[in-house]
Amino acid sequence: MRFEIEKCVIGAFASIALVAPASAIAAPAVATIPVELSVAGMFAQADWIVKLVIVGLAFASLVSWTIFIAKTMELRGATAKAREVHDSAIVLHSLDDANSVAALNGNALVKEASTELELSSDALNDGEGVKERIVSRFERYEAALARRLTRGVNILATIGATAPFVGLFGTVWGIMNSFIGIAEKQTTNLAVVAPGIAEALLATALGLVAAIPAVIMYNHFSRQISAHRALVSDTAAAILRLVSRDLSRGIAAGKFKAGKKD
Repeated sequence: MRFEIEKCVIGAFASIALVAPASAIAAPAVATIPVELSVAGMFAQADWIVKLVIVGLAFASLVSWTIFIAKTMELRGATAKAREVHDSAIVLHSLDDANSVAALNGNALVKEASTELELSSDALNDGEGVKERIVSRFERYEAALARRLTRGVNILATIGATAPFVGLFGTVWGIMNSFIGIAEKQTTNLAVVAPGIAEALLATALGLVAAIPAVIMYNHFSRQISAHRALVSDTAAAILRLVSRDLSRGIAAGKFKAGKKD
C-alpha cells in the first residue's frame, strides 16, 4: 500500500515537471506585441487620417518657430532704433535741430510733423489746430506700425488655439481604431489595442508640442510690441513738444519758409 502511494506521488511530480517548462515557454509568446512602439514605428503603422494630423501638427510647430526667430530679429532691431530716436529727440530744443541729428534724419515722425507744418504754413497762428493735426498724423503712423509689427503674430494665436483640438481629433480617431480592432478580432489582447492607443497618445503629445510654445511666443510678442509702441508714443510726444515750442516762439513759419527756398 505504501509503495503504491509513493509511486503515485512520484508520477504526479514527474507530470508537473514535464508540463511546467512547456507553459513557461508558451507564456512569453502570448505576451509578445507584434508592433514597434517607437515614434517612427507608431507613425508608420498609423492610420492615414492620424498621419495627416501628425504631419499637420509638425508643420504648425515648424511655422511657430520660424515666426519666433524672424519676429525676434525684427523687434530687436526696431526697438534698438526706436530707443536711439527717442533718446535723441528728448534733448532737442527745436524741431529744426532734428536735421542735424543722424538718428532723426529721415525719421517718420519728424517727417510727419514737418509735412503738416509745411501744409499749415498759412495757419500757424492756430497753434492748437496745428498740434491736433500733427497728433492725428502720429496716431495713423502708430496704427500702421502696429499692423506691421503684428504681422505673423496672429498665426501663433491661431496655432495655440487650434493645435490641441487637432491633436484631440487624432486621439479620438486612434482610440476608435482600437475599438474596431477589438470588435474584429474578438479579443482585448494588448497586441490588438496597443497600436491604436499609441497613435492616439502620439497625436495628443504633438498637439501639445505645437500649442504650448505658440501660446508662450504669442504672449511674449504681445508684450514686446506693446513696449515698442509705448516707446514710439513717447518719441511722438517729444516731437510734439518741439513743435509746440517752435509755435510758441513764432519761429516755425520762418523755418519752413527757409526750407522751401532750399
